[in-house]
Amino acid sequence: MNYLAHAWLARHADDAILGALLGDFVFGQSALQDWPPPIRAEIVRHRRIDRYTDEHPAVVEARGLFDAAGLRRYAGIVLDVYFDHCLARDWMRWNDMPLEAFTARVYRVLREHGEELPPRLHAIAPRMAAHDWLGSYARRGNVDHAVHGIATRLSHNGDRLVECLDVLRANEAAADAAFEGFFPDLIDAAARMRL
Repeated sequence: MNYLAHAWLARHADDAILGALLGDFVFGQSALQDWPPPIRAEIVRHRRIDRYTDEHPAVVEARGLFDAAGLRRYAGIVLDVYFDHCLARDWMRWNDMPLEAFTARVYRVLREHGEELPPRLHAIAPRMAAHDWLGSYARRGNVDHAVHGIATRLSHNGDRLVECLDVLRANEAAADAAFEGFFPDLIDAAARMRL
């Protein structure tokens, strides 16, 4: 899952949202120890959610859609972004709070902790809020935009990641079905991870 889903799965507390977002930016045990226990717990939970996602049968099957094109290695990145689109597109199905209100909350949490953020997150958080990255996932075209942005940051083979978009377009119904088969299970698993 990408930023929106991780934040949403941690919506029970602002510290949890922060920890969920830090999961992609805090590496190693020593860096983990720099954070207070509630935030640290969410960083660890983020990693467990990523592992659960990667191993879920519906996601494994969806990654297989990219095999024929030799792109399975990049499929997880594209599916993470696409699954955030699925969540945002059908937001009110999963949540009573409007998407705009939730994303404003996430951006506020990032602003309030700006000086504490790891350098990479500190650098992107203002752009994330200014361009409403999380809310923009509701529009399908922004999946392509996000993937192109990620591709430019890859040290090599960014063009292979972009090629995944053609495979995704040809298999969107299957990707939607994968999300439908996976996301309710993830919600349950993520809740159990908090216990």
